[in-house]
Amino acid sequence: MKKNKTPPEAKRRVLIVDDHPFLRQGLGQVINQQEDLIMCGEVGDAPGGLAASATCHPDIVIVDISLEEGSGLELIKDIRAQQPRLPVLVLSMHHEDLYAERALQAGASGYVMKREPVEVVMTALRKVLSGQTAVSENIVNRLVERRIRGGRSENRSPTDLLSDRELEIYRCLGEGHGTREIAAKLGIAVSTVESYRASIKQKLSIKNATDLVSRAARYVVENREKEISAQRIFRTNLSSGRGC
Repeated sequence: MKKNKTPPEAKRRVLIVDDHPFLRQGLGQVINQQEDLIMCGEVGDAPGGLAASATCHPDIVIVDISLEEGSGLELIKDIRAQQPRLPVLVLSMHHEDLYAERALQAGASGYVMKREPVEVVMTALRKVLSGQTAVSENIVNRLVERRIRGGRSENRSPTDLLSDRELEIYRCLGEGHGTREIAAKLGIAVSTVESYRASIKQKLSIKNATDLVSRAARYVVENREKEISAQRIFRTNLSSGRGC
């Protein structure tokens, strides 16, 4: 007896917001091969993601942290403000130690690194769709530890002192972007970027602009290899169809 296929209207609709077209298309193909899922849209920036979340009526949004325009973290906050019941799953090249807690605090229901196999992504996707939280055991342990210690953690990084927007600007500085470029990318005023720069220097005890850019560049370099590796692994997983 043939197995009845799920009609398109009964499938759960998935919106993908990621700055890499290949990954959007590849992940979309994997999703469309699932019996219970269908991709309803794919965009590469935060403004487009927010608009699509309202127009294509997704049941869940997959969001990357780094986007062509805007911020994944800010997009999560905007989606939660406009559609509180719409769940968001973060799928990112950035290591979970850097962004998972921030994503959860912003309103995401899960965080998966792109280095994970496709079947792990699909499991997390369905878990979030069922109303659960999807994070690794490592993140669960960190959250428990922080709760036990009253919000403190022995392994906190200096960048944990920064707000989401400050960390984003810190990263942009480390990538070589100037103040005006950052303002244009994030859609904020130049004076606002300058205020954030001053706040970052104060929080990280940095004396001048040169040292700020130097430390930000080291931060980016220290994490770049892991991020490139994660992207490469995820491309390979998508190309091989692993987990389909």
